[in-house]
Amino acid sequence: MRQLALLLFLFLAACAPVERAPEPEPLGIVDFIAVDKSDRTLTVYRSGRAIRTFSGIALGDSPEGHKRFEGDERTPEGRYVIDTRNPDSAYHLSLRISYPNARDRAFAEGQGLSPGGDIFIHGQPNGLPAGRIPGDWTDGCIAVSNDEIEELWAAVPDGTPIEITP
Repeated sequence: MRQLALLLFLFLAACAPVERAPEPEPLGIVDFIAVDKSDRTLTVYRSGRAIRTFSGIALGDSPEGHKRFEGDERTPEGRYVIDTRNPDSAYHLSLRISYPNARDRAFAEGQGLSPGGDIFIHGQPNGLPAGRIPGDWTDGCIAVSNDEIEELWAAVPDGTPIEITP
């Protein structure tokens, strides 16, 4: 009788519905982005309150230090804004960061070099399967998953301030 009760219990347990993790709430419109390079996180804010943190972001191949020159493969540090978006990017959607600012240009030009530009928050390269390329692999951009850039694309208006810290 015990064996029958145990079998019945196991059968009913196997038939029980599986609970899925709840889908995250839509971000809504955000008004500030904070990127922490050392923690590899991107956090979006609304009215001073953190709404969501995206972990495991990828940075430039040489992530330590502030971007100074074209080709240094560093991700800039400082305060900028999201100044435009590119739906036809080589990566799954992209939001451009306003690097270089006047100070960045002056420093690079003082060295007789270009500061570079075209720094974006973007998804993964087009044509790659779902997921993320591991590690730091960009030329100075901030890369997230394709699902994450779709969320950010919908939530981040042009003109949104972004602060990138070491």
